[in-house]
Amino acid sequence: MKAIDPQTLITQLQWRYATKAFDPAKKIPADMWEVLEEALVLTPSSFGLQPWKFFVIMDAKIKENLVGASMGQKQPLECSHHVVFAIQKNTGPAEVEKYLKRIVEIRGGTTQALGGFGKVMLNFLARPKEQFNVEEWAALQVYIALGNFMTSAALLGIDTCPMEGINPAQYDEVLGLSAKGYKTAVACAAGYRSDSDKYAAIPKVRFKLEEVVERL
Repeated sequence: MKAIDPQTLITQLQWRYATKAFDPAKKIPADMWEVLEEALVLTPSSFGLQPWKFFVIMDAKIKENLVGASMGQKQPLECSHHVVFAIQKNTGPAEVEKYLKRIVEIRGGTTQALGGFGKVMLNFLARPKEQFNVEEWAALQVYIALGNFMTSAALLGIDTCPMEGINPAQYDEVLGLSAKGYKTAVACAAGYRSDSDKYAAIPKVRFKLEEVVERL
């Protein structure tokens, strides 16, 4: 498979920024959005367990309700698609079993043959709470998905704004996530920048490469 031109990646990462104002009249085309959803599905995770679910908010009323849960920030309302990155609560044996069955469905074989792998995952998840917090682990995993989503969107010329300045409990209430076994970790608005967003023209500020990258 042919790789993209390296400069294209750098150009698009330079182009992207945390969009503060979206143009509500511009919507992401359905075929483009399907690609971004596939990018979310293809995100890597520890063991491949995928302890998450991505809730895509397009309904105007729900988006409006999420503004109040986002410290008044307008991005959830103005963007085309608002994605809530949620983690599974208490990932455990049931999720491991589901994953093993999915491996068999895709690759063939039997779950019995995967018993050793399943035991490794179960032992990992069952560590004492003073050593391991499964929800903190899941939150770290879902941030991989957030980064993958934003990079994929940038390559497609789609703007994003990662949003940690939200009230996760209020998000859960608005979306009814607790009853579904999930809880909000972070959100990300996606769409197209407004011409009025002054932040689009401000130079990106990063430390020099030699200050943040050390080759050993």
